Amino acid sequence: MSLRGEGMSVLNGLDGLDEVCEKALAEHGCPSVSVAVAQGDELVFARAYGRADPGTDRAAGPETVYGLASVTKSFTALAVCLAADRGLLDLDAPLSGAHRWAPTARQLMRHRGGFPAYYDFHYGDRPGPIDPGAYRRQVREPGGGFEYSNHGYHVLGGLLEEATGRPLRTFLREQLAEPLGLASFEFGDAYPGSGPVAVRCTADGRAYPDCWTSHPAAGAGWATAGDVALFARRSAGLLRPETAAAVLDGLPITDRLGYGFGRIVQREGGAVISSHGGGMGGVAAMMIDLPDRGLSLAVLTNSTNKAARDAVVRHLMAAQAPEFDPGHLQPVSDPARELTLSPGSWAGVIDAPEGGIPVQVDLLDDRRVRLRLADHPPVTVPAAASRQWDVQFVADVQLPTADARLNSPSVGLALRADGDGLTGRAVAFKNGDHDGLLGPFLVHPCRLRPAG
Repeated sequence: MSLRGEGMSVLNGLDGLDEVCEKALAEHGCPSVSVAVAQGDELVFARAYGRADPGTDRAAGPETVYGLASVTKSFTALAVCLAADRGLLDLDAPLSGAHRWAPTARQLMRHRGGFPAYYDFHYGDRPGPIDPGAYRRQVREPGGGFEYSNHGYHVLGGLLEEATGRPLRTFLREQLAEPLGLASFEFGDAYPGSGPVAVRCTADGRAYPDCWTSHPAAGAGWATAGDVALFARRSAGLLRPETAAAVLDGLPITDRLGYGFGRIVQREGGAVISSHGGGMGGVAAMMIDLPDRGLSLAVLTNSTNKAARDAVVRHLMAAQAPEFDPGHLQPVSDPARELTLSPGSWAGVIDAPEGGIPVQVDLLDDRRVRLRLADHPPVTVPAAASRQWDVQFVADVQLPTADARLNSPSVGLALRADGDGLTGRAVAFKNGDHDGLLGPFLVHPCRLRPAG
């Protein structure tokens, strides 16, 4: 454990932190957690708890490096803004490329580029067997609704490399990490630095092998908690004032939260709270900045389960900023609503890369649906609705495609009424990693017409 700096009495929430962290690790089976606080431009607190490597009983320390998962998006967005400030790209110029509708960098940073949700995680030899381009199909015109999408940040990574003429890792290291004094920060499928690294673990404590994705700009960052906290505090200093302000110009995603440039933004009584979380196999991370208080925090863990991370964050924020919206931890932009779609039967196809897959949905009168997918026996599962979808449900049924068979054994359908039919998407995914390792999240268009 380590304590740095003076003036700890002005930082609320640190009394009792040891007990909160140790309890969270024990209750949620999390191997370790690292916590850091920056005040002004300096790191004033850094402490870690638990085991960075349960297999060897190696303890975690403030110098331990963790995977950042989607906290990486804040670094990528800053790099895009820095390139724009230097005249290397235009945030509002339509991007070239094979897009149905040309998005802008500004739209992509705000997750409004029209791309659907997506991730792929592969273990073993590269390249992986999934062609991400088959799923990188825009589902709406850019500038419309918010949809959190790794596709958009993948496109931003390519834009940066094209505009700067450098590999993304090189640009992030030389133009962000070094000027900001982030000695531990790195970018890659596995940590290429020399510092001690936290072994990523499943929710039930098994170690993950090295993992790679087709969208590294969305989630391949690594750093200590201290460097994440310093990044949150110092990063605005690299930008022109008007660009730094635009980072926190969040378009609404909920009643209280917006999404800016790689930041979730909350404004309460004139004060700002910005954040970004991250989660993937063996990673649950959180970065929070309170610019009006000159304070930032980072909480990093090496478990897929976010519960320990969330318990520590809630303790700290209850003391530092009681107005903190828990939606920062898991923003939900499509809240649930009453299921009002009338019972009926619809049939059609799921548009997969290999061709159409037959599907029939029977909405019953007891808030359940009967799903008939390809040649699988029919299954009956609960149904729900949301602001965006008139009916949605999940079934433990295998989508019969080569990509889904790799490691995505469940299917979820989300459909809205379209005339007398239903239109939406079918998602092949894996619900957690209690069995095996986390798999890809694959979105397919789906269109159904009245059956019979």
